[in-house]
Amino acid sequence: MTAIRETDLYAPIKAFLSARGFEVKSEVAGADIVAVGADNVPVIVEMKTTFSLTLFHQAIDRLAVSDAVYVAVPRGTGKRFQNALRENLKLCRYLGVGLLCVRLSDGTVECLLDPGPYAPRKSRKKQVRLMREFAARDGDPNVGGSRGQIMTAYRQDALRCALYLESAGETKGARVAADTGVGRATTLMRDNHYGWFARIGTGLYDLDGAGREVLATLAADLRTQFGPRAEADQGVAQDSHTDT
Repeated sequence: MTAIRETDLYAPIKAFLSARGFEVKSEVAGADIVAVGADNVPVIVEMKTTFSLTLFHQAIDRLAVSDAVYVAVPRGTGKRFQNALRENLKLCRYLGVGLLCVRLSDGTVECLLDPGPYAPRKSRKKQVRLMREFAARDGDPNVGGSRGQIMTAYRQDALRCALYLESAGETKGARVAADTGVGRATTLMRDNHYGWFARIGTGLYDLDGAGREVLATLAADLRTQFGPRAEADQGVAQDSHTDT
């Protein structure tokens, strides 16, 4: 298969712009393509055989010359290209540059986005979700950039419940919630997202084998991470078990 070259994009893009009334010239003052229409405002196109930081750096530089800047890449196929297209279309929108895709099989040029200012709307729902997780998470148990298991507030609550049951044995969900401060304890154990809990009866839960294995593996880390509150939870659990 012949490798795609940037020059393969030029003729289709020139034809596309010429058909829209632009005079088109290539390699003008460092720009890959410059097109000028009746309004005498330059339209600049930067081409690459794939999306890259270099392509966007060039587009940003051209914004110092014109507000009408496009990036152009060949139209690919498959899920990988579609994912890249979606993410880079978002980047183009944020930068205020347009996006052209060239289908080299027949020379078709698709204008997926025209240049223009963009003011992203903040998602109140996403902000609330972020702040809720930030507030609920105990300490800073993760390392930025990690790709493994992330310690979320939900997982912390599940571990608190597991620590409690490890000492107390089977207990009503309401009692676990009251003694650990995990208000969603009953729902959390019922849903059993991590597979740590066993439902013994109506509203009654215990730790199962998988939960005990997790605590055996992470016990030292838990004592450090949860500090006095985790130790207090176990102390309360022992008292609760004695009372029953």
